[in-house]
Amino acid sequence: MQYQNITLSIPKELLKKIKHIAIEKQISISALLTKTLEEIVHKEDSYEKAKKHHLSILETGFELDTCGKINWRREDLHER
Repeated sequence: MQYQNITLSIPKELLKKIKHIAIEKQISISALLTKTLEEIVHKEDSYEKAKKHHLSILETGFELDTCGKINWRREDLHER
């Protein structure tokens, strides 16, 4: 995997907190940010995959063994 350096501009207070979190987890800030960004990308990819899957289900519809015909009446389903 190739890496590329980037420059970030974040508030100093946020950076202090990030440094403490990284120290507690015994990883670098770079590794912490990489892990967090990878999680975001994974969630987005999973969402897109699920969205496409469910849209394809909606396009094809469900087979309810009715062959497109309703062979019951409302009164048959709901007693009064």
